[in-house]
Amino acid sequence: MTPDIGILVITAASIGFIHTLTGPDHYLPFIVMSKARRWSNLRTLWITFLCGMGHVGGSIVIGAVGIALGLGVNKLEAFESIRGNLAAWAFILFGFGYFLWGMRKAYKGNSHKHFHLHTSNTEQLHSHPHRHLLVENHNHTHVAKEVVNLTPWILFTVFVLGPCEPLIPLLMYPAAKTHIGAVAMVTLVFGICTIATMLIIVQLTLRGINFIPLKTFEKYMHAIAGATICVSGCAIVFLDL
Repeated sequence: MTPDIGILVITAASIGFIHTLTGPDHYLPFIVMSKARRWSNLRTLWITFLCGMGHVGGSIVIGAVGIALGLGVNKLEAFESIRGNLAAWAFILFGFGYFLWGMRKAYKGNSHKHFHLHTSNTEQLHSHPHRHLLVENHNHTHVAKEVVNLTPWILFTVFVLGPCEPLIPLLMYPAAKTHIGAVAMVTLVFGICTIATMLIIVQLTLRGINFIPLKTFEKYMHAIAGATICVSGCAIVFLDL
């Protein structure tokens, strides 16, 4: 390994870590959706891993096409910027839609007050959670469950759209010097560091959250998850995170 390639590999590892750490959209969606949907730890990490693979893989494909066609870094970065905006707006729309669904679910789960006539002939007012199960709502409930079960696939699609902007220049430099082995090494190191950072942050955050009493906010967890994802998308669009 030449000194230039060694520096490039170290740079790829550093950028992969920093790029992920400073981008809340890389881990917040998995954390909040895991709590809202009550995913197991294994399922959460598996979904995070697959989305990370799609996230890095999308930029690898774009970079490979750019290298094959001899396109310049500026053209590829402009295309990646468009992809980034699409992914950010997808986060915003999905998060806002999920927030509305979560608020509706929380509202429908509100407690109801009823008068009960006890054997002592005294009326007492009780407030307790009340669930309604109506036959005519069966189809609606079934559709809602199907939509919610699509959540991991929606996240995966958004992450495939979302580019790894720092990866393109890292790939183009060794490619310009015809170091194909270096291109593969940089790609591998960047991908491993990016996905590993995602997994570590998600795992540590979920473990920390377990020590926080969230019982009071339990019925609002879906709404909170949607709002968090929506805010993450807004941070990308308006704060360029």
